[in-house]
Amino acid sequence: MKQDKYTEKLTYKVVSMEQLNAAAWSMVIGCPEIAQKAQPGQFVNLLPDGGFTLRRPISICGIDREAGTLRIVFEVRGKGTKALSELKAGDTVNMLAPLGHGFTLLPRDSRVILIGGGIGTPPMLPLAEYYGENAVVISGFRNADAVILQQDFALTGAKTVLCTDDGSAGRFGLVTLPLEEEIRAEKPAAVCACGPLPMLKAAAALCDVYGIPCQVSLEERMGCGIGACLVCACRTTDKNGDEQYLHVCKNGPVFDAKEVVW
Repeated sequence: MKQDKYTEKLTYKVVSMEQLNAAAWSMVIGCPEIAQKAQPGQFVNLLPDGGFTLRRPISICGIDREAGTLRIVFEVRGKGTKALSELKAGDTVNMLAPLGHGFTLLPRDSRVILIGGGIGTPPMLPLAEYYGENAVVISGFRNADAVILQQDFALTGAKTVLCTDDGSAGRFGLVTLPLEEEIRAEKPAAVCACGPLPMLKAAAALCDVYGIPCQVSLEERMGCGIGACLVCACRTTDKNGDEQYLHVCKNGPVFDAKEVVW
């Protein structure tokens, strides 16, 4: 990789740690030079302490250029993320960032619909902060215990719609129903989504029916996070309709939904 593409420094101070629910944690990292470069939709790659060899890719949930910080929100799903959750304010973390290709931003006064499913919800927050009251944020979770960031979204001025699979919080059912309702009420300039593949596929299909540009942030297992190990390949099509394999870490994680082979 080119030395000037990423910061040479890898160790940064943890500014704060907060547990959001039984599985989810919020970490704020002091990294002024990275905060100046980071864009909504990009991610960081963290190396936990304790003899781990592979980094953990985590989407950027907040960019504060004035304070010089990034915020990430992640779930504990294994030993690596468990180790990250045990960090405290004042500790340091090994981080490579900012990585990947983020969302293409439209003018701030554009009406956009932002869709997050589960742990795919955090990367929608910087977009909600950018579009403010012109955004509609639709969040989907398994149940009330899994819900995160709803107050944060409300503070951006965006309209918020919460859905849960079991109806224990917000609306019962999938995010695609309120998505279609919002599209019919007023056609948006774009839809941006991150979450489980079936949700992304369904959202992309709706956007295709209504002729709405759709950007999706894909999730794949990663090794290096910079396009060297070639682990996170995904099937896409080029402008001629020919299939090709691109890499989520380098060419994404954000793609035009029309490019993805579902």
